[in-house]
Amino acid sequence: MRPSKRDELVRKALEIFYRDGFHATGMDLLAAESGISKTTVFKHFRSKEDLILAVLRLRDEDFRNWLFRRMEQAGPPRAQLLAMFDALAEWFALPTFRSCMFIKAASEYPDQAHPIHVQSAEHKRLLFLRVRDLAAEAGVEDPAALARALLLLKEGAIVTAHLGHERDPAGDAKSVAAALLSSLSA
Repeated sequence: MRPSKRDELVRKALEIFYRDGFHATGMDLLAAESGISKTTVFKHFRSKEDLILAVLRLRDEDFRNWLFRRMEQAGPPRAQLLAMFDALAEWFALPTFRSCMFIKAASEYPDQAHPIHVQSAEHKRLLFLRVRDLAAEAGVEDPAALARALLLLKEGAIVTAHLGHERDPAGDAKSVAAALLSSLSA
């Protein structure tokens, strides 16, 4: 099935916003690079912020599906928790890697009540729920605490990879995560 103009626009906007940022990307640039007129853009979205929300929903779905599939391939829950960092290493190695779209969106829209900030926080909440559930399946005594710790490592690895001052931030985070998981096995 051929994607609709709306879907095509959201996919192209995701690429452009991810590359250039939200505030730095104007509607003229989006129209020029997507080949979709501003009139058509505004037929589908009342505002640039509505388009950004659609982009964030798509990115959330794509990213979580990709990450969780990669983790599930690792086998049992503890291995899946560590596989999160292997998946991050793959992502960081892509020439298109530009950090986390949700961290960037929340930074550009810092008001915690703003819908774009709320959508970004929701992505992180959904990741937390999955990691917490895996930690519970792994038999960890406090799955929520482990999930928070692993996700802090994940977020730190993303920012460190974006800054580019360490050779293997995903590997470093995985080593700490493995040590943490080992300490919980005793």
